[in-house]
Amino acid sequence: MARSLVDLLTAHASLQPDRTAYRYLVTGDSDGEIQDISYGRLAERSRAVAAWLQERGLAGSRAMLLYPPGIEFICGYLGCLSAGVVAVPGLPPQGRSQNHRALLRMKRLIADADAKVILGGREVIEALATMSEHLPELAEITCVATEDIPDAAAGSWREPDLTADSVAFLQYTSGSTSAPRGVMVTHGNLMDNERVITERMGHTPDVIEEYGHELFVSWLPVYHDMGLIGPVLNAAYLGVTATLFSPLHFLQRPERWLTAISRYRPHTSGGPNFAYELCLKHATPDLLDGLDLSRWKVAFNGAEPVRAATLRRFTEAFSPVGFRREALYPCYGLAEATLIVTGSSVNAPPTLAAATGAGGTGPHAGAEVARPTDGAAVGSGRPGPGITVVIADPERQEELPEGEVGEIWVSGASVAKGYWRNALATRETFRATLGGREGRFLRTGDLGFLRDGELFATGRLKDLMVIDGRNHYPQDLELSAEMSHWALRPGCTAAFSVDGGGEGEQPVVVAETAPEGVGESEKIIDLIRGAIGEAHGLPLRDVVLVHPGTIPKTSSGKIQRRASRAAYLDGTLSLVGGPATG
Repeated sequence: MARSLVDLLTAHASLQPDRTAYRYLVTGDSDGEIQDISYGRLAERSRAVAAWLQERGLAGSRAMLLYPPGIEFICGYLGCLSAGVVAVPGLPPQGRSQNHRALLRMKRLIADADAKVILGGREVIEALATMSEHLPELAEITCVATEDIPDAAAGSWREPDLTADSVAFLQYTSGSTSAPRGVMVTHGNLMDNERVITERMGHTPDVIEEYGHELFVSWLPVYHDMGLIGPVLNAAYLGVTATLFSPLHFLQRPERWLTAISRYRPHTSGGPNFAYELCLKHATPDLLDGLDLSRWKVAFNGAEPVRAATLRRFTEAFSPVGFRREALYPCYGLAEATLIVTGSSVNAPPTLAAATGAGGTGPHAGAEVARPTDGAAVGSGRPGPGITVVIADPERQEELPEGEVGEIWVSGASVAKGYWRNALATRETFRATLGGREGRFLRTGDLGFLRDGELFATGRLKDLMVIDGRNHYPQDLELSAEMSHWALRPGCTAAFSVDGGGEGEQPVVVAETAPEGVGESEKIIDLIRGAIGEAHGLPLRDVVLVHPGTIPKTSSGKIQRRASRAAYLDGTLSLVGGPATG
């Protein structure tokens, strides 16, 4: 029985050496330049990287991975696993606007992980050589472009001594509510979560055969858990083919995603809710004329709140080209649980539920959950086999009855080992206990409720706004705001509360607006106030419109509400036409 992905890669390379493992669309276009790599070649390149690391005595140490999107990252990542080196996926500095943020994150990760080596693409390694002024720590670290490691090195590869408890990689959290922390994901965690993904998404041998091993299309960033553990590593786990392209190419032209799905006809493809919204904005008659989405069986949607309105509108827009409502697949997961925790049922439509009216007795249960009038809660499916999900009162550490909102707690073999070199945070997050339940639980920091065994995630514990004694989820206010005017960008709004002095907490909305909407700023502000007043019964203290791309987000694209609040209070937001106070 395979103990790790290293064992499975060896098996695939032996049994099907010529099968395409990964296909990379260099320009993002299905009819453009394509790079691919077979399982035989993937094993050879991974072993060459592994042997290079082993020969330098790096087994057990941390290797920072800094690659542009593409196949070379996968060779580097699997090379680390094959050497018994702990991989640390990172985001290389790119473009002037992101340089400072990426450099800062890179410095933090290098220091926290105590990285001994940096593996990267040739251009990235060359760029690092010019950054000694900003990154003096590079003087102590070996940097290598893995393309320059010769194939012949694979001949000296030695199989590593791995156990289920050996750390495979550090997945640094995106930091939506805190500084990034390195989640220690073991080989056992990886194997268990790949098993759960396989089961929940219906990746059976019969389905693999039916789809000719064409299982995935993905543009998701591979330095983030959803893009890595999902399409990339589930492909390696099963020995199937994944078609990949750059997140930037998707953002530039979202229709490339649907075109690739139509061209390669995979079983599974997905992304966060905003990706489906972007596709809706580009659903022109010309695009629809060339699409066939009838083979798309699992359109997973996770990593941020799943919107009922988005699911409905996406189905309506793309059902003429074969997309089925039953393909919509809301799911829930987090890095601390390797990736997936719950997933929908394949071939069943998403479950929608009216907001919970009964409320609960816990401090965060929320007797009155404010939601948009058409904003039903979307179920994220049921726990995978071997995973337990409970809803707990986070202060009393007691399990709450079905239907009541509390903190989502998780246990099972997919739950990671803890945070790297952070015993206190590990104890607080990974070692929770619950009366009447055996074992330890992972505290997710997310709020939700269970209904008929299905999980409904409702928001972040730390982001919850309590205004006049009522609980409000910021993402609900954000959705109401975004739907009020065409110029407001999907997934680019932040709602939070500030101290209103003697009037208690008061809500503020900061929203990015498209350049074409600048002349309508006053109208947009009025519409946002009206929409949130009508849907939530809340007067807004302030509405601030900002330039595109300026709201703080995590590396995986989640809104950083606390950072947005800090920028608002500091007066450092990139305002459109000055502040808009009420």
